Amino acid sequence: MTVAGPVDLYGVRVEFEPFAFEDWYGEVAAGYLGPDLEATVRRLTDPANATETVHWGRNYLYRTLLQHRPGESGVTVKQFRNQGLKKRTERRLRGSKAARSWRMARAFVEAGLPTARPVAWIESTDPEGSSFFVTEHIDGVVEARFVFRAAGGDTLADDFPELDYPSFLEALGQLLRRMHDAGLFHRDLSIGNVLVPAAATSPGPEDLYLIDLNRARRRSPVGLLERQRDLCRLTLFRTGDQSRFLRAYWGGAPGPLRWGLFKLYHHGFRAKLGAKKYVRAPFKALAAKLLPRSVHAHIPRPEKGAGAREKIVWDPLSDQPWQHAGKLEKLWVRLLDAPSHLRNILLLLSRAPGIWRAFRRLRAGLYTRPVPWAGVGVCIRPHPQNPEALLQAIDDLGVGHLLLRLHPWQERHDHEEALAAALHAKGYELTFALPQDRRLVRDPELWRRRVEDLARRFVRYGRHFQVGQAINRSKWGVWRYGEFLRLARIACEVLRAHPGVEVIGPGVIDFEFHATATVVNLPSCPRFDALASLLYVDRRGAPENRQMGYDTVDKALWLQAIAETARACGPRSWITEVNWPLWEGPHSPAGKSVSVDEGTQADYLTRYYLLALTSGAVERVYWWQLVARGYGLATVEGTEDDGALRRRPSFLALATLNRRLAGSTFLRHLPAPAGCRLLLFDKSGESWIVGWSEQGDRAVTLPAPPEEIVEQDGEASGGRKSPEAQLAQSIRYFRI
Repeated sequence: MTVAGPVDLYGVRVEFEPFAFEDWYGEVAAGYLGPDLEATVRRLTDPANATETVHWGRNYLYRTLLQHRPGESGVTVKQFRNQGLKKRTERRLRGSKAARSWRMARAFVEAGLPTARPVAWIESTDPEGSSFFVTEHIDGVVEARFVFRAAGGDTLADDFPELDYPSFLEALGQLLRRMHDAGLFHRDLSIGNVLVPAAATSPGPEDLYLIDLNRARRRSPVGLLERQRDLCRLTLFRTGDQSRFLRAYWGGAPGPLRWGLFKLYHHGFRAKLGAKKYVRAPFKALAAKLLPRSVHAHIPRPEKGAGAREKIVWDPLSDQPWQHAGKLEKLWVRLLDAPSHLRNILLLLSRAPGIWRAFRRLRAGLYTRPVPWAGVGVCIRPHPQNPEALLQAIDDLGVGHLLLRLHPWQERHDHEEALAAALHAKGYELTFALPQDRRLVRDPELWRRRVEDLARRFVRYGRHFQVGQAINRSKWGVWRYGEFLRLARIACEVLRAHPGVEVIGPGVIDFEFHATATVVNLPSCPRFDALASLLYVDRRGAPENRQMGYDTVDKALWLQAIAETARACGPRSWITEVNWPLWEGPHSPAGKSVSVDEGTQADYLTRYYLLALTSGAVERVYWWQLVARGYGLATVEGTEDDGALRRRPSFLALATLNRRLAGSTFLRHLPAPAGCRLLLFDKSGESWIVGWSEQGDRAVTLPAPPEEIVEQDGEASGGRKSPEAQLAQSIRYFRI
């Protein structure tokens, strides 16, 4: 453990206090000590308290609020993983990355070098537990990578109009010279580890920040070659920029030796990066196929000795299960269940011709009749920190169809029942989802008791119940369809004992219609009143994207074709879950490669609803869910304790979609250029056109000049004298 002691922190004498609890130890700057240090430590080390994702990669950086005696501060927490033999050994011999970051941050502060103000380092007593490095959050800065990219792409004038780029290069050179002269060797001086004030004009060395110090070392002195190893990492490609930077660093012309070494190291470093990428690529691809996915540090481990079928835990941040079993383990289970899978394949082959004929018939009749605009829904869960904020958000959203997911594995459902009662009193139509987990799959009698209790409590508030949740994903506890059908038969028996109840299912996720078609045609499948599907777009791309040649509309038609031909399902189709994940760390339910920003999420949401509901093949579409980090229409703003909500652009987009088209009828598609859509609606005798372009701004001609134009977020503007209009990736409403 680092020895505590006073440090001159930017001119203020600061004490650092060690602490140790049963499962955490570390140090904290005395000025940040609150009334309950242990509670503060536990809050900082729980990513659920993140108010903003700063970086989501090998390590997770998030912003949160720290309560202490003077008040409240925004802090940045960097979470380091320690799983695996290599990291455990490194931690034991050299200390964790958090501890090393802490030591070097103090060294930088003592040397008068600008860095994020160190607040604490926190270490788990578990050898594979996480480590955390906490600093004050620095507002109003950007990574230097964006400045260098703008300079390399000749967009500095647009991206940083106030910045004097030559002054920035000189300031950076002077700062790095001070760092090396102080005996500090950064060793990871990438352009992402230098922060620049976003509104800087002529920054000096004191205006920049050096961060990510876990690899830094003390050297006395820092030699010429070590200096070059730091300097060569900066992406300076233009000779003039390199010369200005090196002159500032060396205090004059660098001379042939220094200049030559810089060039040699710079080109060598770029070559090394390229070679590493080329050499590692095949090994990464092989590991991705054979090894289990890397696990976020907050996800619990499976029980010791758990078999491959049982390695499932609950991830509270993304609100879904996590499967620890690797691909080889899952393959072995599938091989053991091969006879069951073979019987399913034979059944599917016998039903495929009829489904194909129904799909072709539906495809031929697409857009040949008016379709009433209805079925806009959203999924909800309780928000006990501020239930009034949730109810107000639901009212402001204006969506009449709500799906409340219940968790049968929970012992209590008081918050869910209070929410259902409040919404029922307001006149909302409620549907309840009953997902399963592995314990309930293994114990059908426990499942029966839980469904009986939930039916008794909730049937008074709504008459629709979904049975089954992603039954084609083993992380939801189902390995063979027979396991799910046993639960479905029990649930249908219990629920249909209540008059008027409708049961929908089976809740297959993604474009895996072979699974849907198989389940609802198995002889042992109970009858569903409507088909429930969790229809996501392949790899979370735009809703117009095609997978195996089929876009969202085609997929909706396939689902309707399955419903109409199924032995055990009524001829209606509901999409009970869809979303686009956001770039918000482990709160996102999918990987970062398929996540989008908030604006894109709003675009895709509205276009998905329009494509699905105007097809005439889908009765309901529900977004999962209203309030959630990582994918929700709204998210918690500030602390979890007060539960205040920030409404994302997707919230405004869905509210506008609902307000503008409620009570309307979709008539037909209007002629539009390739990649553009113009949908004509009639609303009480008024004509509304909803349009968008998949590829950015495009000019179109409307049938008449618009009398009103409404943007996706609800902002309205006056009419135009010309029928010429602009479409964008965000939808626009035109009243003509």
